[in-house]
Amino acid sequence: MADTPTSDRTRTGRHPADLVETGNLLRTQPDTFPAASPRQPAEGRPERHDVVVIGAGQAGLSVGYHLRRRGIDHVILEGAPRVGDVWRNRWDSLRLFTPAKFDSLDGYRFPAHKDAFPTKDEMADYLEAYAAKFDLPVRVNKPVGRLHTANGHFRVETADGVHEADRVVVAAASYQKPRLPAFASDMDQQVFQMHSQEYKNPAQIPNGPVLLIGAGNSGAEIAMDLARTHQVYLAGRDVGHIPFNIAGFMGRKLLVRLVIRGMFHRILTMRTPMGRKFRSKMHGHGLPLIRTRPNQLECAGVRRIGKITAIRDGEAVSDDGKTVPFKSVIWCTGFHSGFDWIDLPVLDDHGDPRQRFGKATDMDGLYFAGLHFQYAVSSTMVAGVGRDAERVAGWIAAATKG
Repeated sequence: MADTPTSDRTRTGRHPADLVETGNLLRTQPDTFPAASPRQPAEGRPERHDVVVIGAGQAGLSVGYHLRRRGIDHVILEGAPRVGDVWRNRWDSLRLFTPAKFDSLDGYRFPAHKDAFPTKDEMADYLEAYAAKFDLPVRVNKPVGRLHTANGHFRVETADGVHEADRVVVAAASYQKPRLPAFASDMDQQVFQMHSQEYKNPAQIPNGPVLLIGAGNSGAEIAMDLARTHQVYLAGRDVGHIPFNIAGFMGRKLLVRLVIRGMFHRILTMRTPMGRKFRSKMHGHGLPLIRTRPNQLECAGVRRIGKITAIRDGEAVSDDGKTVPFKSVIWCTGFHSGFDWIDLPVLDDHGDPRQRFGKATDMDGLYFAGLHFQYAVSSTMVAGVGRDAERVAGWIAAATKG
């Protein structure tokens, strides 16, 4: 991404979940892995594997880890040039919400001081090292254009070839294409705009007031980053916040563990009435603010306003009656699932996969990992992806033996 501002920079692309990324304490330490045995295709024929995993983020690598432990032939297709690029491409100041002791995938501890909050680049490098440590069969620069079936097999089409398999795991988060509200079309074309997925640092933003539309975790974090150099208005409903400082002693030593490993991983799941109710409320929304607290925003000079309902004469009108001027807009309004490349009858009216705990309900052999609330709040986090990945790998192993 260029550092010089341009107008109308919103575009589509892959993006990790906007929810808090955390760690997995349920680690295993395998002694050995069976040797990989990729099947090379004949000239002009699809490359055959037992399983194709689409995506090499934390979900895809976790699935690969558990498939490898079971000796199941597979390949992992990643659209980016490097493993971890989905993290490298986020804003410069981003850090994980949890200390490193909670930021590990199964089998490999995060290589940092246990109380340090890793940067986004450290997380990216960790994922790359994870793939190398377990010799996972990742193919980079392989963006998938279409997933469909032919002759009784799944076919995964990329720009430079076709992969064929009896089973496919879609390990792409439900946050792939930027979402914009209807009134975005009312914006003056001269106003500098970008989506949160494009934001890197304050140097990208022209002088003058900045309006951030969307007050979830991404909006609040970017507001704090921009407040050092710009007048910032943060617009959106109050999503609530975790009532303690995650960087404080009690936060790091006790309270984060209770929230992440207790509430998000074990209580708010699809097996509990409380979890199912919470999931229905979360549809289309993110979590409460994790790191940023309302008093921090206030002390930084960020002005909070309600949900934007209209744009008139170069000013934003909110539902709480406030009108504010702005020179730039950053859309922190979330993402669509972006699964339109799945050419199979498995998506609901919202474009989300119909699945139960990661298994497609409408098609045998199709699985998912890393989805929004796939099984629990933690499903899209490092904290929960290992459990979901192991479950999917177990289903595949059972089906292969059957």
